[in-house]
This record gives sequence, structure tokens and C-alpha cells, in this order.
Amino acid sequence: MDPERNDQPRTSGQAAKIRQIVADFAGVPGGLLPALHAVQRAVGYVPAEAVPDIAETFNLSRAEVHGVVSFYHFFRDQPAGEKVVYVCRAEACQSMGARHLADHIREKLKVDWHETTTDGRYTLEPVYCLGNCACAPAIMVDEAVYGRVTPDRFNELMD
Repeated sequence: MDPERNDQPRTSGQAAKIRQIVADFAGVPGGLLPALHAVQRAVGYVPAEAVPDIAETFNLSRAEVHGVVSFYHFFRDQPAGEKVVYVCRAEACQSMGARHLADHIREKLKVDWHETTTDGRYTLEPVYCLGNCACAPAIMVDEAVYGRVTPDRFNELMD
């Protein structure tokens, strides 16, 4: 391990998988975003220790790659829970009670935004429009969108 790169240990299988995925996008113009999406699909997140390899492949600095990962809210640098709960924070949902719903969800799951429950079941993420404005407030659990969600309905969904 190169001490200059401050890598954390990771499985060699995961590292090899990530290197192969990134290599597949190396010659693609604008390939960084598709590569990051592919890495996240494959391993569930973009490991911080993979950033130096990704940066080298795309001839970017580690700061540039980290900036992309941290800017886009769908990239994560930690593994997510078994299910990801997205709560819409856009104006339509806010006007229909999403703040109260979000407070309830954070209390119920005992986590704040971008955190995972201690049992590893749920990760809570804000999202800024699910395209379900007519049925506000909306949440998404993994890829299923739910509208007109109340605290009671959220509890039913989680049960």
C-alpha cells in the first residue's frame, strides 16, 4: 500500500472489480459520471479508497473526483442500509407537510439525513423532487415512489 495515498484496506476482489469498471470508461468522453454510477451499482457506494485509482484513470486530481462524488446526492461514500428512504424536500412537498413528515421519519428511524439505522436496515436521504408533486408529500423507498404520505402511512410502509 502506498502510504502517500492514505488508502484504507479493502478486499482485493472489490478493488479489482472497481479498477475494471473504471477502466471500461477510461476512453469515453465524459466517462467519469458513468464510471461512478457503475461503481456504485456494483458495490453499493463509491469507496473513498477507490478515489485515487479513479482519479488516476481519468487524469484528474483526487479532489476533483471527491468533488463530483460529494456534489451529486445520489452518490454515496459509505454503504447504504438494506433499504434507502428518500424524502422529497421540494417546494410542493414542503407545502403539503413534508417537514413534519421528515421530522417524524427521523424520529421513527432514529437517524438524521445521510445516516443509516444501527441495525443497517434503513438509510435516510433527502431528495429534491420525485416528480410526484400532485401527490405530495412523497417519499421513495429504494425505487418505489409513494405519494400522500402521512406519518401513519410511513409507519405502515415500514412495517
